[in-house]
Amino acid sequence: MKTKTILLAMALYTSASFAQKLKGSDTVLPLAQKEAENYMKTNKSAKIIVTGGGSGVGLAALVDGTTDIAMASRKIKMSEKMKLQEAGKTVKETIVAFDALAVVVNPANTVGQLTREQLEGIFTGKIKNWKEVGGADMPIVVYSRETSSGTYEFFKEHVMSNKNYAASVLSMPATGSIIQSVSQTKGAIGYVGLAYIEKNVKAIKISYDKGKTFIAPSLATAKDKTYPVIRPLYFYYITSVEKMVKPFIDYNLSPEGQKTVEEIGYVPLAK
Repeated sequence: MKTKTILLAMALYTSASFAQKLKGSDTVLPLAQKEAENYMKTNKSAKIIVTGGGSGVGLAALVDGTTDIAMASRKIKMSEKMKLQEAGKTVKETIVAFDALAVVVNPANTVGQLTREQLEGIFTGKIKNWKEVGGADMPIVVYSRETSSGTYEFFKEHVMSNKNYAASVLSMPATGSIIQSVSQTKGAIGYVGLAYIEKNVKAIKISYDKGKTFIAPSLATAKDKTYPVIRPLYFYYITSVEKMVKPFIDYNLSPEGQKTVEEIGYVPLAK
């Protein structure tokens, strides 16, 4: 009986060791999960496990060898590259799609548009009440992703001009948590990837020309680049496992894979 148990454990370990693992960005997560599901349907022997946690978590897992592909919604940092080099690992980068980063508020909020400067004021804590930006007399409750998130980093860099988030900002462990919190709090504001927008939150229009033009996030405005907050989504992998991961990455880049990108709500790569 003991021998059978040991053999079963070995068999399970062996089969698990052949599974490709993807870890990282919550933004990339719904896309990678669907791509993996479709890929495994046509490649019966393939086993792909996809988990989130944030871009920083995925890239850290790449360093310590607990993932084959790190999903990221930001570029790899120099400090992360250095850690990989110290571990004797060479990393490769592939852009698999583009995303529009949407700012969302509660549907009951009368505010439907904000300038980049106003967003900076809200997330740095200088603007504390919706009446300061044309809304009701109601405190602003700000939700953000946690620091390990690539979306957190991207928003800070491209929307807040690298200013620091206010101490009062509430950090959420996942994008779904932001959607839930904003939908349940009248004075709430947060940011999410385009594919996460649901009916129980309202995506607002954004201006990057000091209020001359306001553009709503959508697949169309992301594709024609009129929406100002667009970012690439990445897969990172170690060159030593390229032979193993390349078929799945190539599938993501194929016409079929890019069709899934659009179906999920992200922006496919230009043909």
